[in-house]
Formats: sequence, C-alpha cells, structure tokens
Amino acid sequence: MKIPILYEDNHLLVVEKPINIPVQADISQDNDLLTILKNDLKTRYQKPGNVYLGLVHRLDRPVGGVMVFAKTSKAASRLSDVIRRGQLERKYLAVVRGTPPKKKSMLEHYLHKDTRKNKVHAVSAHNKNAKKAILEYETISSKEKLKLLSVLLHTGRPHQIRVQLSTSGFPLFGDQKYGQQVNRPGQQIALWAHKLEFKHPTTGEIMKIQSTPPNEYPWSIWKDIYAHT
Repeated sequence: MKIPILYEDNHLLVVEKPINIPVQADISQDNDLLTILKNDLKTRYQKPGNVYLGLVHRLDRPVGGVMVFAKTSKAASRLSDVIRRGQLERKYLAVVRGTPPKKKSMLEHYLHKDTRKNKVHAVSAHNKNAKKAILEYETISSKEKLKLLSVLLHTGRPHQIRVQLSTSGFPLFGDQKYGQQVNRPGQQIALWAHKLEFKHPTTGEIMKIQSTPPNEYPWSIWKDIYAHT
C-alpha cells in the first residue's frame, strides 16, 4: 500500500492516513500504518536493522486524513510535549445527520471508555473515571439533509468527536457505533482529519499541513469548498 506523504524532513513524517486501516498493530493482525511506514523508510533509505518512527497521536481506524510521525526520539519527545500543552491544532471535517442547534458552538462532555466493549459513553462529571472532552464546531454548509462541519479539538479523547456529536443529537454520517439508529450497515464514516498546525520540534517553524477528503459520497457534495475551510 502506497501512503501519500504530505511533508518529510529529517525529523518529521506527515502522511495522509487511508481509511479503514489501524494506526498500529492490533488484534485484527491487519496491515497497520506504522508498520507500512517503517518498511517504506527502511526501503527508501536502505536502513539496516530496525527503523525508528514515533507515534505521537492517533486516528480511529475508519477515519482518514493528516497524521504526523516523529523520525527521531528527540522530535517524538518534543511533539508529545506540544500535544500535552494543547499546542497541536487539529481540525477535522465531519458530515453529520440532524441539525446542530447553533451554527457555531463549543461542546463539553465527560467521557468514559468501556475498554471491554471498546465503546465510549458520555457520563456525569462526578464519575471518577470520566475525562473532560471539549471541541468546537462550525456548520459550513447544508445539502441533501446533511451538514458539513468544521471541528476543532481541544482535547484528544478516544472516539471524542463521534461521541460528542452523537450525544448532542447530530451523529456522523456512516458511524455504525455511535449512530446506528440513523446509518445503514456498510456506510463509511464521514470524519476526516483535515488540518494540523504545530511548531516544528527542532526549527520552531509553524507547520500548517492539510489533507482533502476523497471525492466520494458524501464528501463529493462539497468537493469545491475544502480549500476554503
């Protein structure tokens, strides 16, 4: 599998993650992104032995879009610190069913993950195992009873966008786990990691990298406006 490279230097590798592959090896034993990229680096640079590639953030298996990896341990440490400080700006595009009550708003929930079922629930703030989740959304366009949202993450909880939007009454198109009441089996989840903005771990340069959703339904409805979001 050929993974599109969006940016690369001695410290960073930024790629476009394809949909429906895991970021790292899991119990499915399917080909995973981290292994594919390590093998590619080993081949392209004829590196002997193991290749280092640091995983500093994740995307759910069905979600595609821009991801950054660290090619050195120093870059990995600094990027992880950037993420801990909330200085990695992550913007997503999301196609949802239902109508958000406001054109632009912030959502705040407390989420708890059931690791046995691999499902996340919005729970009371008093739940001792819950973690606060915050995002901002803005409705960009409405077509065919669907809404295109821009989503800015403030926290990075598992399944966060999927759960928060569903809990708020406008689940993602195609989400079988958190929107099964309105989605048909086999539909592809319409959530895309659209933009990353962060300070380069060694040069200090502000990096702005984006990835455009595939020209497939429902993304194809809005293919002319992604460059302006």
